[in-house]
Amino acid sequence: MGQSPVAESPWGAWQGSPAELLVDPRDQAAALQRVLDPLIIVHDGRSSVGYSLAKLVPHELGRSGGRSVLGVLPAVDPGRLGDATFRHDHRLKYAYVSGAMAAGIGSEAIVESMARSGMLGFFGSAGLSLARVEQAVDRLQASVGQLPHGFNLIHSPNDPRLERDLVQLYINKSVRLAEASAFLDLTPHVVRFRLHGIRLDPNGKIVTPNRLIAKVSRVEVASKFFAPPPERILAQLIEEGSLTPQQAEWARRVPVAQDVTAEADSGGHTDNRPHITLIPTLLALRDRMQAEHQFEQPLRVGAAGGISTPSSVAAAFAMGAAYVLVGSVQQACVESGTCDEVRKMLADAEQADTAMCPCADMFEMGVKVQVLKRGTMFPMRAAKLYELYRNYAGLDAIPAEDRATLEKSYFKNSLDAVWEGTRQYFVNRDPDQIAKAERDPKHKMALVFRAYLGQSSRWANTGEAGRRLDYQIWCGPAMGAFNEWTRGTFLASPSERQVETVGLNLLYGGAVMTRVNFLRSQGLAVPATSLSTPPRRLAEIRELMA
Repeated sequence: MGQSPVAESPWGAWQGSPAELLVDPRDQAAALQRVLDPLIIVHDGRSSVGYSLAKLVPHELGRSGGRSVLGVLPAVDPGRLGDATFRHDHRLKYAYVSGAMAAGIGSEAIVESMARSGMLGFFGSAGLSLARVEQAVDRLQASVGQLPHGFNLIHSPNDPRLERDLVQLYINKSVRLAEASAFLDLTPHVVRFRLHGIRLDPNGKIVTPNRLIAKVSRVEVASKFFAPPPERILAQLIEEGSLTPQQAEWARRVPVAQDVTAEADSGGHTDNRPHITLIPTLLALRDRMQAEHQFEQPLRVGAAGGISTPSSVAAAFAMGAAYVLVGSVQQACVESGTCDEVRKMLADAEQADTAMCPCADMFEMGVKVQVLKRGTMFPMRAAKLYELYRNYAGLDAIPAEDRATLEKSYFKNSLDAVWEGTRQYFVNRDPDQIAKAERDPKHKMALVFRAYLGQSSRWANTGEAGRRLDYQIWCGPAMGAFNEWTRGTFLASPSERQVETVGLNLLYGGAVMTRVNFLRSQGLAVPATSLSTPPRRLAEIRELMA
């Protein structure tokens, strides 16, 4: 291993046998990979340096004589990465989270595997019926019991009743943890979930049985979650009987969400923010809000979007993230609620194979999601639908040529028939939408276009025959980075990708990269072979992390 110029060692000297020193770069790289073994870096007596595997105890640092100690490398336990209070509060072994990928892509199987591995998984409730979500709640409460797990609570500005009913379901079923995603502002429903059951313990400490982990990409949204609930919402909850005046008083002393995930350039709803600026910004906000409100529950910031390699995990924790949240790569795992064809498409993706396009749930607002563009025409077709919506007053105003393309290639049916199917969908779900559409041709057009956007994700998840070109596959550039890291290894195959194997490899690799950076921060050069941490089989990775 080469040596950068260093000042006289502040560590003192090391005494030991030359046979204990590892001087071959390959042996040194292997020693770095044994993350639970502390190392001492010393002169080998010639022109290079060596690693000692001898356990380091404090009095050895002050020995006189012997070889000069150039650096000290502590053990890095993957189970200690991130914030200890986050792991404690959520009863986790690892500060590693699987996000609530919508439409059940974040499946029961993912949540079960994560829970049994000491990690945290969220079921992807968004876009599913209440009956389907209830089915997932019942299964998970039976299969994992009290092990950590949670469910998604997505903002539904076009269907607030859905958000309300989902919160009521969670309260009825004693769901204690939800991931709040895509919120533009706080709603009474998300606040109601958070405050349900708030009380004082015998020591006078405020207890909030329900927790939120909010996923955001904007400071103004994060500031709402890192603050006590707004007075207007507290007043509304008191008026409707969901909260007592005493509970409202306690609520003024707790944050809406103790944990906020900084969602950088991710799949699905995203503002494409870079981690390197978003995380420090939200950390600074955290400190300001904590100083202002003096919460007993410490505020924390996690990292999501782009988390898919050992280096990205190490970087997120080095920047101060309390935990990391993974999405795109979990969708490519065998436990996800999508089809094998989509998993193969994801395994072939590169970093540039994504695009932003209009989404179904906030179509009229122009909100976009990031999706896979390789192997599908969905991004272009979704963009065309929004262009038509912007330019025309209703379906009847669309030029004949464009209408023919929509009916032949997009809907594979007449627009009149599509509207009838859409109308039937809303008869029981939300009849007000039908009445509004009959008054407003533009709203009718939006509902028809949203029908295509909504079904396209279902077609992808079920592998609908003849609809591959219409697959909507939420995906960020993290997928391409993961594929590059796993290229030529067993994890290159979709059939080998299991969430526990992926998660433990990312955490272990993050620990290795943290060790590498410890060495570099002490002015020591690191062999290039140490910068690569290839994936390992589950049995081997468990042994290395034991």
